[in-house]
Amino acid sequence: MQQADLPAVLAVEQMAYSAPWSEGVFRDCLRVRYCCLVAERVRADGVVAHGIMSVAAGECHVLNLCVHPAFQGRGIGRLLLRRLLALARRQDADTAFLEVRASNRTAIDLYRREGFDEIGVRKGYYPAANEAPSAGREDALAMARAL
Repeated sequence: MQQADLPAVLAVEQMAYSAPWSEGVFRDCLRVRYCCLVAERVRADGVVAHGIMSVAAGECHVLNLCVHPAFQGRGIGRLLLRRLLALARRQDADTAFLEVRASNRTAIDLYRREGFDEIGVRKGYYPAANEAPSAGREDALAMARAL
């Protein structure tokens, strides 16, 4: 991912998530040199997915894994996740962590198939999916796996 990718990344993020990251968050991730990847289709589609991960002290944390809704279910998220984890191993990480919305059964199933186990719950971690102030916040499942 490069600065020039940000408009396309933001578009995918906004289509896929009810509480998308801001451009500033993506810029900060690039600035601090997190592992920031995009998946592109060579034809006219351009960026169809992105992933961001931090690596430090023998651990990695998958911070964002997002696939354009029109391209979900094609294995792009799995490939991007595997690429991030391979990069983490090259940087001597031995454990991977992530959080996922408790309601996101598709993502939870993917992470479980990729060897992640639930290690806890983070209460009220995410803004409510419908973004109504009275709706409160949604829990996240914290997951981890050995690399």
